[in-house]
Amino acid sequence: MHRKKTKEQKSFFEDIYAKVREIPYGRVSTYGAIADSIGTVSARMVGWAMNKSFSADPPVPAHRVVNRKGELTGRHHFSTPTMMQELLENEGITIEHDRVRDFTHLFWNPCSE
Repeated sequence: MHRKKTKEQKSFFEDIYAKVREIPYGRVSTYGAIADSIGTVSARMVGWAMNKSFSADPPVPAHRVVNRKGELTGRHHFSTPTMMQELLENEGITIEHDRVRDFTHLFWNPCSE
């Protein structure tokens, strides 16, 4: 049984989605950095919102959000287990062992950029 989102949830999701849409092509951010930039949510809540983002319009580049170690922890929520990696690689990001190579160089901090 699916429950409808409340107005508060829609606003909460849209705040997160708007911030994730700002992540530049070829860069990644983290659940925690997105949460910190919004100020009212936790990293876990950003992950929850990313899991619900696939039908958002305009689209949300959820593949650009990884954990604090650069790991593709959200990969299982994509249409295939390799889709997140494929989308990142299409942007020129190298993935090794389900982790972004050069993560610190590619990390986009929404609080400072």
